[in-house]
Amino acid sequence: MALTIDLGVTELAATRFAISPLSETVSGLQQLGGLDRNPVNLRWLRWAADELARRPLDLSRTWPLIVNDRLSWPEFLVPAPSGSGASIDDDLAALCRTPASHVRVSLRRVFGDDRPAAAAVLAERPAAGLRAIAAELRAAHDRLIAPHWPRIRAVLDADVIHRARQLAAGGAERLFTDLHPDLRWRDGRLKLGETRWRVERVVERGPGGLVLMPVALGSPYVLIKKRTSTQTTVRYPARGVGTLWTAGTRAPAGSTVRLLGRARAELLEALRSPATTTDLARALGITPSAVSQHLRVLRESGLVARERSGRSVLYMTTPLGASLTGTAT
Repeated sequence: MALTIDLGVTELAATRFAISPLSETVSGLQQLGGLDRNPVNLRWLRWAADELARRPLDLSRTWPLIVNDRLSWPEFLVPAPSGSGASIDDDLAALCRTPASHVRVSLRRVFGDDRPAAAAVLAERPAAGLRAIAAELRAAHDRLIAPHWPRIRAVLDADVIHRARQLAAGGAERLFTDLHPDLRWRDGRLKLGETRWRVERVVERGPGGLVLMPVALGSPYVLIKKRTSTQTTVRYPARGVGTLWTAGTRAPAGSTVRLLGRARAELLEALRSPATTTDLARALGITPSAVSQHLRVLRESGLVARERSGRSVLYMTTPLGASLTGTAT
């Protein structure tokens, strides 16, 4: 089955990128629940499982909604962020603003008349239920996502920077084709998947353009919600997630050390995953000024590039630098 979204010029012009801490939280919980588990997240999954074994979280309101035997889950749990750099507080506030009627319709769409107890309670008292779910998701974020958020955010920011370049170089066709192998853009339509027999068109797309959301702690597939009261989101696996949990965990190759010196070789190895100067200093146990000096040399040598993302400056390897660390694609 193929899923097709019609986008006119107005909707395409309003399409934007966004990063959502709540999206990462929900995706991470689903990964822990075994849904479309992505092998690249194995290190985080092991860490999170140990963390929860040490001190479990109360997710009695949330878990039955997102980890179950249904084909979908209530889309209002991950509303489209209002801006490109929404905080977890912004995301949770948007969740709590979901109209009661929309909560009930979404729950019926997912669960039908055979609703689990958590869904039945939520349908009976949506406002109070959403506040309770928001509190559970905030606790899950603080325990499982926040300790790693600077690294996750750096990867997501780097993905958005790359996509913006693709859009500038080749327009919507190049952007969507590069986004994921399952996505295709043609004749004003974005298609997810291919089929000879049936095309299912999204007829209840949310207002405005699409919101494109890279996800680090998610499945290897694209997720598009077919019906939503906020802007329709396209959540896709971010570039570079394969190095997110391995960057800086292994010693640089001896040849790289001989070429660059140990400090710069270790810095280049750490940049398998994009990072800020502060992140690098913390990871390597050296001062930010020393990191800056080494980065300057690596930039002058064409091994590292930098990009501004909001108030931060991200450093990442160039194709030449990636070839030295063995991460070139």
